[in-house]
Amino acid sequence: MKEMISGVTVRLKTKVQTGTDEFKRPIYEESFVDVENVLVGVPSSEDVINELNLSGKRIKYTLGIPKGDTHNWINTEVEFWGERYRTIGKPMQGIDENIPLSWNKKVQVESYD
Repeated sequence: MKEMISGVTVRLKTKVQTGTDEFKRPIYEESFVDVENVLVGVPSSEDVINELNLSGKRIKYTLGIPKGDTHNWINTEVEFWGERYRTIGKPMQGIDENIPLSWNKKVQVESYD
């Protein structure tokens, strides 16, 4: 059965360690990868106010991450709909078996220019 809900393709900034410098600090190479079927939703007013009070960051969207995704979504950049955003905090994850649809994590993003 085909699902009636589908997401968009989001470009996620990733970092891969490529070595170390002369002080033994890691050197990273950054690139963007496409993550398909990501849901984009509007956060609740309560979520926006709570995050603003706690961190001073204003949530723009909430992203639903597909089950099986292993990318790092913590404090990184994402691009979709021609705009750039930055993730806020750690993704919240549910138990795959208890979630009937294709998404088991959600992460919030703020505008990032």
